[in-house]
Amino acid sequence: MTKIYYKPELKELARQLRNRATQSEIKLWKYLKGKQLDGYDFHRQKPIGDYIADFFCPKLKLALELDGYTHGFENVFDKDAVKTRRLNEMGITVLRFNDEDVVKNIDGVLGCIREYIEKHTPGPSL
Repeated sequence: MTKIYYKPELKELARQLRNRATQSEIKLWKYLKGKQLDGYDFHRQKPIGDYIADFFCPKLKLALELDGYTHGFENVFDKDAVKTRRLNEMGITVLRFNDEDVVKNIDGVLGCIREYIEKHTPGPSL
């Protein structure tokens, strides 16, 4: 298993990103903070390796990325693909959601996250 690490120099950038959160990040965070989502601990703007994940749950090794309109530009799309691949190489699953979906269909987004959790966590022992 690949060790998850971060570059300390990303800590300040992550803090800045938390302070400049988008509308969709603020909305999703309301449902993730304080272990509200099925008891799982999520972190905002979490440095991982050379990247900063919008949201990260260490126990699930799950990163959530919220993509705004700029993520449709080819150069940003390509960077997103590299980021996803590198996080996958560290054993982290990345789920991506469109900003508009978070704002207009939060229940659907939360349903997708819960579906992932249900499929990737062991059931109770008999």
